Amino acid sequence: MARPARARINLAAFRHNLQLAIKWAGNAQVAAVIKADGYGHGIVAVARAAEQDGCMLAVASIEEAARVRAAGIVAPILLLEGFFHASEPDESGFDGLQWVIHSEHQLAALEERDSGLDVVRPLSVWLKFNTGMNRLGLPVLQAESFVSRVCRLASVRLEGVMTHFACADEPENDFSGLQMARFDSVLSTLDQVALPQGLKRSLCNSAGLQQMPAARGDLVRPGIMLYGASPFFARTAVQQGLHAVMSLESELIAVNELAEADCVGYGLTWCASRVSRIGVVAMGYADGYPRHAPSGTPVWVSGKRVPLVGRVSMDMLTVDLTDHEVASVGDHVELWGANVSVDEVARSAGTIGYELLTGVSARVPRVY
Repeated sequence: MARPARARINLAAFRHNLQLAIKWAGNAQVAAVIKADGYGHGIVAVARAAEQDGCMLAVASIEEAARVRAAGIVAPILLLEGFFHASEPDESGFDGLQWVIHSEHQLAALEERDSGLDVVRPLSVWLKFNTGMNRLGLPVLQAESFVSRVCRLASVRLEGVMTHFACADEPENDFSGLQMARFDSVLSTLDQVALPQGLKRSLCNSAGLQQMPAARGDLVRPGIMLYGASPFFARTAVQQGLHAVMSLESELIAVNELAEADCVGYGLTWCASRVSRIGVVAMGYADGYPRHAPSGTPVWVSGKRVPLVGRVSMDMLTVDLTDHEVASVGDHVELWGANVSVDEVARSAGTIGYELLTGVSARVPRVY
């Protein structure tokens, strides 16, 4: 690794955060959400760590499940968006998969599959209901019909019912309470149906797990908190006892002297108000650092915070070292991690930690 840009992944911190999720879940099972390449941390590495603690895994697609199974990981896997094509469940050939069914066309495909083959691979499924997010989910008012149809299928086992909170990360917003009430109406409706024994309920993401104890149900689905970032705008990860898992790092590759009024970077968007020392860091938007991060965004350079200055370029960014006289070429730089949180950088850039973590590019080596 000649170029110093790298993402250092602390799997002990991941397991610390996961243990917090397990503790907060109480009697509920935990499905660790590892989609989007483990939120940019490496799907296989975090899947192995989660498997050590006896957790289920949750992914977005069969391609992600295939990467996990190819690594020899046998933990149950929940496919959060179910199948995109009706042939996926049988073509995959993997054991231990559970499929979320969120639409009429998916259910119709299951019915056709059930009636069209002499020998059908049994499938475990969850029915997802739309309680107000209006993204994915079956209509609440048709819950009895959908559950009855699934229960008639010889090749399908109904594991449980679920929904997804739209505003659990906004504690002052009472919409989550309305969603819980709508989900409770689904459960009340299902009392009239002959259900499989042990039908499970799942509602909570990271924010819901912390914010809404009454909604923990039988399965919780924490994601962002496992990686040491906060699901809440007004509550830091440190305040929640979370540890940063990714440290996005590099080094100073040049230090330049600027006269007063000299400017730096494309567009010359930042100009020195005094004689200044400007450090050049081997990290840019092609690595996943946000191009739109403004001057003033904090960067940690050899033990001290300094401000980003000028426009982030493809492979480099610049920082003001004027008040950090000892900084020199080769010094360690943390773009986010334990000293500058990814959430703080995200707020400066007008985005969220999820986007920054998942956006770290493939050219940045992950070091575990």
